[in-house]
Amino acid sequence: MAINVRRVSQAKSQRSGGRGRRIILGVIVGLIALAAITFGVDYALTKGNLPRGTTVGGVDISGMSPEEAQMTLERELGDVVNRPVTVNAGDRMSEFVPAQAGLSLDFAETVAQIGTESLNPFLRLEGLIGSDKESEIVSATDDAALEPELGRMHAELSADPADGRVVLVDGRVEVTEPVNGQIIDPAALRDEVTADWLDPEGVKVDADVSPPAIGEAAVKEAAEGDAAAAVSGPISVLGRDDVTGVIEPARMGEVISFVPEGETLRTQINVEAAQAILGAALSTTESTRQDARISFAGGSRQITPHIDGVKINWEATLEGFNDRLLSRSPEDREWEAVYEDDPADFTTEMAQTATFDEVVGEFTTSGYSAASGVNISKVASVVDGAIVAPGATFSLNGYTGPRGAAQGYVESGIIINGRAGEAVGGGISQFATTLYNAAYFAGMEDTAHTPHSYYISRYPAGREATVYEGAIDLRFKNTSPYPVRIETSVGGGDVVVRLTGVKTTQVESVNGGRWAPTQPREQTVSGDDCIPSGGAPGFTTSDTRIIRDLAGNEISRETDTTVYDPQPIVRCS
Repeated sequence: MAINVRRVSQAKSQRSGGRGRRIILGVIVGLIALAAITFGVDYALTKGNLPRGTTVGGVDISGMSPEEAQMTLERELGDVVNRPVTVNAGDRMSEFVPAQAGLSLDFAETVAQIGTESLNPFLRLEGLIGSDKESEIVSATDDAALEPELGRMHAELSADPADGRVVLVDGRVEVTEPVNGQIIDPAALRDEVTADWLDPEGVKVDADVSPPAIGEAAVKEAAEGDAAAAVSGPISVLGRDDVTGVIEPARMGEVISFVPEGETLRTQINVEAAQAILGAALSTTESTRQDARISFAGGSRQITPHIDGVKINWEATLEGFNDRLLSRSPEDREWEAVYEDDPADFTTEMAQTATFDEVVGEFTTSGYSAASGVNISKVASVVDGAIVAPGATFSLNGYTGPRGAAQGYVESGIIINGRAGEAVGGGISQFATTLYNAAYFAGMEDTAHTPHSYYISRYPAGREATVYEGAIDLRFKNTSPYPVRIETSVGGGDVVVRLTGVKTTQVESVNGGRWAPTQPREQTVSGDDCIPSGGAPGFTTSDTRIIRDLAGNEISRETDTTVYDPQPIVRCS
């Protein structure tokens, strides 16, 4: 009998394949059963506990019961609110203590929000094989304490940019490199501090760079350009008599500076400073002019001849100075000074023919104390006979010099701090007022005068002057073509000043009245030097001076407004 080998083989193969499938199925079922058993055991062991891999503030609380986790966090992190926390932003750092910043921890709520291990087997598996997961801790914020700390930290973490600078010091070019600033967003700072203050690595805040206006390019251009040229060698101006004025490189910083302008450094050259340095040496090559002087000592006219001078024409000498200073060529940095004659304004011939037969201006004031009379007589005798040449300016302080006890002056009344007082030289303001008015009516140019702080009734309102040695002066300029002589007299309660010479003008004074009155305030003053006063109102007034020639044609008209303070009511305690 024949046997079908192929059919037998197929039957065997079918029986073998069935057994393999049953084995695989059994393995799968077994694994599922094992996984189920493992899940069940794991669930039973971890039921109600926190998920695996859970950390808070770097503290591992994975798999703990909520109570155990809370106790662990309180033990490990309870004192964290008293530990300093660093805050880094850009290249700056600040620090704060959470408790002082109103930050506190709620451990119970933190654990509650984390929750317990999930029933999801995949999440459990992830907890078994995955890395630790940091959970946020729940914190509370006291804004009243936090805001001041945030303000302080914002100030410490912020920085204004610093512009680059270029200066010349002792002949060297010194550069201050520019520095970027940084800007911190206050809202972002708050968010990061409140969210990350428990991070062991501290808080990190983004900082926006704030570049300076004057950057590296501008600094380099100025330093290597004009600054380097300025100190490349001395500046030399050749004067007469083998005298040379020199600006050494070490002094270039007094002449040239570099000023921020937009995004550049502008080269600024101080020509006046350069002239002063050069003139220190070259002034010896100049000769000062002297006007002829007239005196009447002994009753006869005596003339001191004039002397013509020579001076440097600085405008011409320093023409093109800026280009020379910024040139590196030695030839450009050395040149000759330009001189010019400086003739006297009032010559010997003018003095010889000068006449003082006419009164060109005169004024009288009356009433003064005995002590003031001593001072007025003294200053009047010094000024009597003074000659003011055409174009010259007379200075009362400059002509009399010191007016102290050593010169024979005594204590008398003055106005100090808005009220009556006493000082050596008091009363001289009456002479100044008299002289001011004489010059006023002589048509002299008023170059400096200061009215009293409050009105004194013996003087014309808006037309009076006070003086104080070294501080307040009376000056007027002789704008006429003829010299004038100041003549003074004191006696009988009157102070008289007249200017004599050749009369060329006639002067009219028009007072503008009084307005804007102000009432005095009462003051109580202690001390033996207190001088009581009934006070007086203040007011505003004006005076218009009209100058005409001798034919009556108007030459000029000018108005001067004066504001007088109220004289205080002084009570002595």
